[in-house]
Amino acid sequence: MTNFRRFRGTDRYLTNDALEAAVNCALALERPLLVKGEPGTGKTLLAESIAEALEAELIPWHVKSTTKAQDGLYVYDTVQRLYDSRFGDGDVRDIRRYIKLGPLGRALAAEKRVVLLIDEVDKADLEFPNDLLHELDRMRFRVTETGDEYAAKERPVVVITSNNEKELPDAFLRRCVFHFIDFPEAEFMRRIVSVHHPDLPTQLVDQVLGVFYEIRGMTRLRKRPSTSELIDWIAVLRKAGVAEVRLEQTLPFVGALLKKEQDLVAFADQLAGGRKYRS
Repeated sequence: MTNFRRFRGTDRYLTNDALEAAVNCALALERPLLVKGEPGTGKTLLAESIAEALEAELIPWHVKSTTKAQDGLYVYDTVQRLYDSRFGDGDVRDIRRYIKLGPLGRALAAEKRVVLLIDEVDKADLEFPNDLLHELDRMRFRVTETGDEYAAKERPVVVITSNNEKELPDAFLRRCVFHFIDFPEAEFMRRIVSVHHPDLPTQLVDQVLGVFYEIRGMTRLRKRPSTSELIDWIAVLRKAGVAEVRLEQTLPFVGALLKKEQDLVAFADQLAGGRKYRS
């Protein structure tokens, strides 16, 4: 088993005991870490911070609805080969020139341990998670077109994120270490804000957090603002020289917090009605 360095977070990524325990469990067992939570809670940033803490390369794989596990290993660029055969000067008989390793392939072919981020696994079809685990279990693959084989010298650290948009197969879940990132409570959020905006006046911190959680508590919102949107909102407030904010219809730069037209309408309607809704 590969020796591992205990994960304690980083200077710019704050953690709690439960999250650290999940990461260290995955490192010790050398199993994928499956992280769920609402968008904007730092799932992707977790992978970046693990890579930073382990001083390892981060290889991101952003999953789409059309993504297949095979795509992560390699692709054979037949279109480029055909183009070169008609217009290029290279030797099209050398098929290796047209084999492009995907993120998973690069992670398995790496000379030393890397961190592989498989982002938003639930966007792909239902077969993808199980196919993916098959490849991760084998830790090796063969390029059919050339016969070349790649085997991992060190098992990569695999972080898989999900926005909980669809159920994942039980077989997939059994093979992962699981952690759900809860949305930060106000005091923990205050610490997060202090990391990104260390010199923000206390009075303004109190105001932005108060407004932020009031907005998140409005029941008619379809997409509640996230941590990343709070950090962005504070950044634009500072650049604009805003020193005070209040929960009102003229809230400055509310578009940095609310990203759906329906939510902007609901926000205005609820304030106009003089009511504060909480979930």
